Amino acid sequence: MPTYEYECLKCGHKFEEFQSMTAKPLTKCPVCKGKVKRLIGAGAGFLFKGSGFYTTDYRSSNYKDTKKTEGTSKSEGAKGGGSDSAASPAPAPAPAPKAAPEKSTPRSSAKKPKGG
Repeated sequence: MPTYEYECLKCGHKFEEFQSMTAKPLTKCPVCKGKVKRLIGAGAGFLFKGSGFYTTDYRSSNYKDTKKTEGTSKSEGAKGGGSDSAASPAPAPAPAPKAAPEKSTPRSSAKKPKGG
């Protein structure tokens, strides 16, 4: 059963009421007997407790089979019986294309005097 929030239009008193979903909304304030309106609440959060609520519990059989075979090959690689593809270094990045050479401008051989 949900908890509903109410606010009195006359005195401004805010309160919560634990009611059935099929129960009619309250109409009178418990403090001043004025008219109340039901507020839109955020509701309560819920928690999954117990076994069976892990994301891995509902994996496809194909995924589980793949993970089983990966697990055995990784354990063999740790023993030294084979190579593990995850342990190999990443491939080097491709070299960048060479830029076209810039046009050179002629420089004068005269040196500028230092100072002023």
